[in-house]
Amino acid sequence: MNRIDEVLKQKGIKQAWLANQLGKSYNMVNSYVRNRQQPRLEVLFEIAKILNVNPKELLNANNE
Repeated sequence: MNRIDEVLKQKGIKQAWLANQLGKSYNMVNSYVRNRQQPRLEVLFEIAKILNVNPKELLNANNE
């Protein structure tokens, strides 16, 4: 389970913008956000870099 949706909302970032930054389709990013599909580790690290967060923050709902 990931927290991409929560981080996007906290930062006021739209899924379409993230999709553009990643070079992925909106549908792919939406699948990540809705936990229908988990991003590959490399993609997860890229998302964390784009969102300027620690990759752990995208994985751990408790932020521990």
